[in-house]
Amino acid sequence: MPISLAVLENVIREAGSIAMTHFKDLKNLEVSKKSPRDLVTDADVAVEAFLQESLAKHYPQFGFWGEESGQSANQSSRWIVDPIDGTHSFSRGQYFWGISVALEIDQELIFGAVYAPALNDYYAAEKGKGVWKNGLPITVSSESSLADAMVATGFACLRSYLKENNLQRFCRIAEITTGQRRFGSAAIDLCLVADGQVDAFWEQELNLYDVAAGALIAEEAGATVTDFQGNKGLFPKNILVTNGKILNQILPLM
Repeated sequence: MPISLAVLENVIREAGSIAMTHFKDLKNLEVSKKSPRDLVTDADVAVEAFLQESLAKHYPQFGFWGEESGQSANQSSRWIVDPIDGTHSFSRGQYFWGISVALEIDQELIFGAVYAPALNDYYAAEKGKGVWKNGLPITVSSESSLADAMVATGFACLRSYLKENNLQRFCRIAEITTGQRRFGSAAIDLCLVADGQVDAFWEQELNLYDVAAGALIAEEAGATVTDFQGNKGLFPKNILVTNGKILNQILPLM
């Protein structure tokens, strides 16, 4: 059964409508903690349950891995879902959060979508076939100087209380670059690299469901996806994504 990008967009946008219902009623949002610095809300749970049911209805041959519900039996071909990437931002009424859905078959990402309902931006990519934002093709920036670059990062490492963290690395890179941003959602950050809004993104201690869709979106837009040593591939624990033109300049600072 072929994958229909239109069907997937409808499903993901409907999931976004569920999220927005909660987002518009934050005073009644139920928030709990999975760990001292890691939140989960009833919106996360509701969105993931909807996606799991809907994707299974349309494509029962694929397994499921969701941040909140865990892994199903079939993990060789699976949907990888973060129902709300940027839960803390969501819970505070900020706009930079997104629904991340990727399809992985035999360890290869073949489809990725990130929908930011509060911004009404829908990013989608298909392996080898391109990437689109709200139906229009996008590409990485043409910035070739790290000194003039805008970069984005995050601090999941601090949430995990890691002693080897991102603070010194951030300071090294911030001193050299022109602009630094911290949006609070790795999925959105990766889409912003794809869209040329920022020139590089890096972070430590993420999970595959945080970055699977966004990494494919960025790659299809022309980005490089490596680890902090420049090894090609998707490494959620130390991910570096650039427009390609500043990769060799930022690597020595990692």
